[in-house]
Amino acid sequence: MQYDKSFKEEALKLSDEIGVKAPAAQLGIPYYTLSGWRNNRKKYGADLYCGSGHKQMSADPVEQRIRELEKENAELKHANEILQEALGFFAQRRKK
Repeated sequence: MQYDKSFKEEALKLSDEIGVKAPAAQLGIPYYTLSGWRNNRKKYGADLYCGSGHKQMSADPVEQRIRELEKENAELKHANEILQEALGFFAQRRKK
């Protein structure tokens, strides 16, 4: 389920005042969801989430480039693993 930004902010304020369990029960949301919002706020700050709850993308071109390179790096590592497995397979066939 998606929660808007104002709902999250109010839930977080309430959880700051009286803890996590009671507000989660009062608002009808899972305890772990509210706990996760609190952890994200602590880790990333209060303005991390837009209304849909998705992480806002930074306008900083350096951060965008870093994300692109991290994604490309992960894809290349995966391709490398596949090639290494294939090399091992063909090396075994050749020995026979």
